[in-house]
Amino acid sequence: MMKIKDILKSQLSEEELEFVPRSFEIIGSREKAVAIVEIPRELEGKKVLIANAIMKLNKNVKSVLRKASGRKGELRLRDFELIAGDENTEVIHKEHGCLFKLDPRKVYFSAREAGERQRIAKQVKAGENVLVMFSGIMPYGIVIAKVQPKVKKVIGIELNQVAHEYAKENVRINKVSHLVIPMLGDVREKWKELKEKFDRIVMPLPFESENFLDIAFKCLKEGGIIHFYSLGEEKKLFENAIRIIEEKAREQRKKIKILEKKKLFPYKPRAHKICIDFSVFEEI
Repeated sequence: MMKIKDILKSQLSEEELEFVPRSFEIIGSREKAVAIVEIPRELEGKKVLIANAIMKLNKNVKSVLRKASGRKGELRLRDFELIAGDENTEVIHKEHGCLFKLDPRKVYFSAREAGERQRIAKQVKAGENVLVMFSGIMPYGIVIAKVQPKVKKVIGIELNQVAHEYAKENVRINKVSHLVIPMLGDVREKWKELKEKFDRIVMPLPFESENFLDIAFKCLKEGGIIHFYSLGEEKKLFENAIRIIEEKAREQRKKIKILEKKKLFPYKPRAHKICIDFSVFEEI
């Protein structure tokens, strides 16, 4: 199978070839996709060559975006630089029979989490009420509704107005409006409007999710399950997240039972995105 390095052999030196990215993320479909790549500073002057090589290797890629910042701000978005291709970076991403319309320059979405979305969805039982905090363009809610069409209801709360609009469109496209309800606003405020408690809560934001655990405990039924996402350092992958969960549980006078610990994928040097699945009970 041809790689980027094979295309660039005649255009870069041996030393430069060592810095060529080995992987990149593709969001979209066979018809139109966007590639997201990290360009090392050693190849700053060769970024257009790399982008053109990516598009040559992947005919469906119409735009190549270079990560230009870390995640920042209240919405945890990053800056991107368009280094080649179409200025219009809105795509429809296809995943396990689901369609997600989005612009990666305006909302957060990770194609790498497809397997994790399936893992969570397959645990949902018929009749469950599910809450997805920080629901974005609604990938978790839609996948849950597709995998478990007998779910009672999935409510997703999202702060980003653009993501919320995409969520409404994606719910319509996937024909799950009867099951999935997008809500716009801050979880800290919107949870007060919820009329019932939930069997399961998904917290897919790996930054500052611990600051919302108290709300999750309040919204959860006795014996319900929380899927808590965080970042784990390589040497102590789960310890910090479990410590935080236990501390928050004590503050809320709850007991927890760890059900599963998952290492997902690298998020930054020497750190991975992780998930802790745990059930919650009232203290006796």
